[in-house]
Amino acid sequence: MIFKTPLFLLLIPILLIFCISREKRKPSTGFHFSSGILLKSLKPTWKMRFIHLPRYLRYGIIFLFCFALAGPRIVIDKAIVKTEGIDILLAIDSSGSMAAEDFKINGKRKNRLHIIKEVVIDFIEKRQNDRIGLIAFAGLAYTVCPLTTDYTWIVLNLERVEMGLIKDGTAVGSAIASSLSRLKDSEAKSKIVILLTDGVNNVWDVDPIEAARAAKHYGVKIYTIGAGSTGPVPYPTNFFGKKVYQNVMLDLDEKTLEEIADITGGKYYRATDTSSLRKIYEEIDRLEKTEIEEYGYYEYTELFEKFLLAAIFLLIIELILRQTSFLKIP
Repeated sequence: MIFKTPLFLLLIPILLIFCISREKRKPSTGFHFSSGILLKSLKPTWKMRFIHLPRYLRYGIIFLFCFALAGPRIVIDKAIVKTEGIDILLAIDSSGSMAAEDFKINGKRKNRLHIIKEVVIDFIEKRQNDRIGLIAFAGLAYTVCPLTTDYTWIVLNLERVEMGLIKDGTAVGSAIASSLSRLKDSEAKSKIVILLTDGVNNVWDVDPIEAARAAKHYGVKIYTIGAGSTGPVPYPTNFFGKKVYQNVMLDLDEKTLEEIADITGGKYYRATDTSSLRKIYEEIDRLEKTEIEEYGYYEYTELFEKFLLAAIFLLIIELILRQTSFLKIP
């Protein structure tokens, strides 16, 4: 049991001491006898046995009224929020090479970007109380969604990311720089970037290694994911209105991705199919959790009325007894 205004409990001893001292100062209203021998043979009546009952009832009333004013309550439910204290930037390659269809889901061949969207959505939906942002990059990097805890809005914006929205290319350095612009002033307990690409940096506006060193300076950890299978991969083309495939070789600069991860204290992963890609995001999800237990809201059962009614009940009984059986005539 807890109290809403516990200071009212201090009134209990103060009022009880006042009442007791007042009772002692009252003049005696009994009869005086020269000897008590005659009274010893008399058996005490029930009224004599309970002569102090009204007084004790008065003490009980004072206690219950003050107790009710203190706002007694019982906690019946409480919400415990586990806050991760993490800001996460998801940087996703949306260059033309992401159209390669070497990944499958439910036995059906899909392009890399489609699969990555589905896996990233699963990752987002597993997080709680983290701020998540989204960067898409090709020849340029742009913020699709700033850091937010509105996961529905993040997913909605992720679904809108498509190839060909910006000029083609693979600007890994710019993707890191754009992520840092969102994270560098963050006060989160942990700041991470999960960067996924299937190609080689070919836009040198920002050097990826220099960007990684800047990330380290700001305390940002980068997990890098190299996506795509090795060897020739099926790449769709439009041939007189029909989708046809041709096998093409797509490069992946794993060395640079490993170095970026090493510099920042992150880790490099290689995803060659949908299953391995899911496992990578699941592992990152497990690694990046620093739970801080915080109490959210409480639900109470208020006991004020019960103690107040009990006090009123005793007051009625006391008044009846003082005016009937225990009536005193001065």
